[in-house]
Order: sequence, then structure tokens, then C-alpha cells
Amino acid sequence: MYYINAVDEVTQWQVIGAVPQISERALLPVLEQMRRQFPFHIRGFHSDNGSEYINDSLSDLLKRLLIDQTKSRPRHCNGNALAEAKNGAVVRKHMGYGYIAASHAPLIGKFMDEHFNPYLNFHRPCAVPEQVIVNEKGKVKTKYRWFATPWEILRQLPDLARQLKADVTIADLEQQARVKTDMQAAQQMKQAKNNLLAAVRWDQRA
Repeated sequence: MYYINAVDEVTQWQVIGAVPQISERALLPVLEQMRRQFPFHIRGFHSDNGSEYINDSLSDLLKRLLIDQTKSRPRHCNGNALAEAKNGAVVRKHMGYGYIAASHAPLIGKFMDEHFNPYLNFHRPCAVPEQVIVNEKGKVKTKYRWFATPWEILRQLPDLARQLKADVTIADLEQQARVKTDMQAAQQMKQAKNNLLAAVRWDQRA
């Protein structure tokens, strides 16, 4: 089983999915489901060079949605640095490195949709990078002075209402963010994760 990690570079809005195998057939429906979890219009799709991403079916889907596709340079792991960082700091931190059978991908995908992705975007703060000129030669250094959830970052964008999908409003997102406190969301997500991992481990022992 494999995780698919999609992160917006501006807001750090993050959506994670699970597929039983890395293939065009398995990936397309999961990507479409993940796309629906972004409240705003997606303008660009940046991926590595795997055949599951570089194929006619995905290209046709992105063209239909008016999404531009770019790809990382071969053998340059920093070509998609934010997603790679999130893989370690978020995905592997919570889901671990252990083997999980492909048959559990739908169950894990359901957990991501219902618990993990909402927790990440409405309740988990991210460090927001700020480019600061530090000397007269123009040297730029990245500093992290603000920590905010992806929703809080998104809310700061000018003309936000025009960037949202037609069926999404700022009030809808505000309500979703306030349904639970950050502590309640973290506790409920953790309990759901523990139940999920216990079921997966029990099935593997059986």
C-alpha cells in the first residue's frame, strides 16, 4: 500500500490518500477524490516522473480541469521539497514505516478523508516561511515567525471568495473549523488512528 500526498505550496493545505498499488488505474480515482477535498481551485499539478503521473489519462483529466502539469527533474529530490518534508513530518510520523497490506488502502483512505485531512487543515499549525534580507549584499534567509493552520493561512489571502469553488463559502469553512477545538480534533483523530492501526495489525496477525 502507498500514500499519495498533495500539498499546496502557498497555504500548506494538505490532502493525503492511499492506493493499493502505484499504477495509473489505482491512482486516478484517488486523485479525483483528493481534489474534491481542496476548497479552492487548483491551477497547477506538480509531480515526480513516475508513469503513474505521466500518462495520457491523467493528462486528459488535468486538461479538462484546466490544471497545468509540471514535473520534477530526475534525481533531484528537492524538486518537490514541501511534499517530501510533509511525507516525513506528517505521514510517516503518524502512519509509521511498517508494512501495511494493499487490501487496507480503502480503510486507510476513509480515515484520511474523515479524520486526518480535516485535522491537518483546520487544527494543526504549520510553520509559515518568510523570506528576509539579512545583509547589504541581498542575502536572503528564511525565518519562521508565524505558525498557523492551513485554513488560517488561506483566510489571509486577498479576494479569497473568488478563489473558492462554487459550492464552498468562507462561512462553510469557518463553521468546519469551529465544530471542534484543536484539542478535541487531535484527540478524536488519535483515537480513530489507534482503532485503525489496531484493526490493521489484528488482520495481519490473523
